[in-house]
Amino acid sequence: MNAALHINPYYGTTSLDGLVAHYNSVLSIGPVIIYNIPTRTNQDIPPSVVRILAQSPNLVGVKECVGNDRIREYTSEGIVVWTGVDKLSHDARWGCGAVGVQSVAANLVPGLMRELMFEGKNGALNSKVIPLFDWLFQEPVPIALNTALAQLGVIKPVFRLPHVPLPVHQRIEFVNLVENMGREHFVGENDVQVLDDDDFIVVGRY
Repeated sequence: MNAALHINPYYGTTSLDGLVAHYNSVLSIGPVIIYNIPTRTNQDIPPSVVRILAQSPNLVGVKECVGNDRIREYTSEGIVVWTGVDKLSHDARWGCGAVGVQSVAANLVPGLMRELMFEGKNGALNSKVIPLFDWLFQEPVPIALNTALAQLGVIKPVFRLPHVPLPVHQRIEFVNLVENMGREHFVGENDVQVLDDDDFIVVGRY
């Protein structure tokens, strides 16, 4: 599937009519997945707008971050929805009709996330990954994710301002999570390690 994942305009927010006009302009170009994440954009895309836009054949679906009640509302009307909230993904998929999750944690544990989404309801697995979800979202994405990938040896430990790595006590927490969940579930081939502050490079200008 090829589609553009498209958020609504942030900072310069608009009216509901403006949202409809904006998305209709984008939909005239090609397939679109609407991305509703009001914690980032400061404006919710309400169901009244999505229902209008759903009349376009180029609307593939919605990535919804408001919650599972909203997802259930859309799926009951035949609108395709992915959740954008890892912690809600199991119930969104198996209780609310979402087709899956566009996930942060899948960058670390792709196999477990695939199992969670496509191999049936699994409360035990969901409980297993919840601590990882909580750890990943203690600071805005992608701070914890990039810290984790660096400690797994998957990426270089380089951050670009305004992002900085998590402090050392949270880096230790991640290593403990990996050891408890099993290193084999995580990406990369190197042993997980606690990086020191001096191991990270923070770039201000480049």
